[in-house]
Order: sequence, then structure tokens, then C-alpha cells
Amino acid sequence: MLKTNSIKSVIQPSDGNRISIMSRHTLSDGISPDPDISSESYHEWWPELSPPAFLVGSYYKRELSWSDFEVIYKEHIRRPEITKKIIELIELTTNEVITVLCIEDKPDRCHRRLLAEECLILYPELAVEIH
Repeated sequence: MLKTNSIKSVIQPSDGNRISIMSRHTLSDGISPDPDISSESYHEWWPELSPPAFLVGSYYKRELSWSDFEVIYKEHIRRPEITKKIIELIELTTNEVITVLCIEDKPDRCHRRLLAEECLILYPELAVEIH
């Protein structure tokens, strides 16, 4: 099973292996550590599944709409080397519950949802819970 959630969500035993898919664990300045995120917030960190820095920056500076962000992120994760990592993620779900994490509180404008949807395209039988 693949789940998604905010890295700031309360850790639940049902989360299984919590994997951060954030590029960094800092405040919006990109430098200061986020005091709400520690190495105890996640088990593994796979930054290669995060959006490229320019994409995050452009979106947060409102230079890019969410629709454009979605298109560019999907193009990014469909690159062969990223798809290979996504397949690795899907393979992990055959033996354990995996919860992918990012900073957003809700999944509607969040790359974790887009990643989960891509996993379903690659493996339609995958059980997915998006939070």
C-alpha cells in the first residue's frame, strides 16, 4: 500500500515506512532548518522524487500557476531515471506500507499526490490512500 501525508502529520503506526520526498527540510528561506521537521519525522529521504528547486521557487513566488507546476513536475518524474526510482518505490509497497511525505498540509496542491497518481498509472493495482 502507498499512502501520502504531510511530513508534519502525527506519526501513526499504520504509516509504515515514512519516506520524505522533499528537496530540503528547511523553512521557506531554503536555509534555516524547519524546527517542526527532524530525522524522527521520516525513516528515509528520497529527494530525487521532489520537484526541482526552480519549480518550487517559481510556484512559491507565484511566477507559475499550479496547473503549470503539475505539467512540469509530471514531465520531471517521467524522465527515465526518475521513473526507475518510482518503480523502486512501488516495489517496496509489495512488502510494506509506504507513506510518502512532503510539507503541504493538504494534497490538492501537492507533489505527493501527483507522485501517487503517477504510481497508479505505472501500477494500476496499487492500493493508494491520499491524505
